[in-house]
Amino acid sequence: MKELVKVAFMYDFDLTLSPRNMQEFSFQDLIGTTKDEWWADVNGFGRQRNMDGALAMMYKLITVTKEKGITLKRQDIVNLGKDIEYFDGVETFFERMKQYALERGMELKHYIISSGLKEIVEGTSIAHNFERIFASQFAYDENDVPIWPAQAVNYTTKTQYIYRVRKNAVDDLWNPKGVNEYIECKDGLVPYSNFVYFGDGETDIPCMRTVSKKGGHSICVYTPNDEAKFKECRKLYLDHRADYLAPADYREGSELDKICKMLLDKIASYIVEE
Repeated sequence: MKELVKVAFMYDFDLTLSPRNMQEFSFQDLIGTTKDEWWADVNGFGRQRNMDGALAMMYKLITVTKEKGITLKRQDIVNLGKDIEYFDGVETFFERMKQYALERGMELKHYIISSGLKEIVEGTSIAHNFERIFASQFAYDENDVPIWPAQAVNYTTKTQYIYRVRKNAVDDLWNPKGVNEYIECKDGLVPYSNFVYFGDGETDIPCMRTVSKKGGHSICVYTPNDEAKFKECRKLYLDHRADYLAPADYREGSELDKICKMLLDKIASYIVEE
């Protein structure tokens, strides 16, 4: 029996699969502040210290909960994922695409590459669909209380996970050897031409450009009926930062659904030619 050709779909999370940042759904209820107050605090703290945004967010999560006398454990952060909302069709999209690919002789795997928190994504109803979730995450003490960032993912460091998927160096993130090792294209690995990256804006440009330059495909999605987000995506498309753009509507028969199936058909045609 012929081995299935591997394909990788990689997604940003906030504003790509979900209409809001993941911390905005229930985290504010936990710490007793509004969305605007939270981000003003995080961004102001980071700006004053010339600090990476992901690190500023993680630092403030630890310090604010301590200041308020809140005992925050890993499971508490995971539980925040249960309130995440999605764009239309997201919850059925992953399995539909896997089946569509399988019928054409391909094994499709889904990956998250996000600057948000891995723990929150793990608590979502869609987490089981992903082969790996690459995102910022905490290190914990013996009581499962967050003490320090274990991984901090921002818009440029996200690109390393594209190479990790390509080289199957998806574990042992502490070890740079696997991701930096030269590996030829061979059976068992996903060729760059079989990568599709989904993002929503400027913070996804490095990943979009990396995938596209390597022969893969990038899709910029925007919140339906949001003129500002449409213009942002359209600019990325016209500037050749993204290969395709579409509303973030993941339902069967939508424009995005058709683009994804077209790309899978295109990848399948490469298989026939080879």
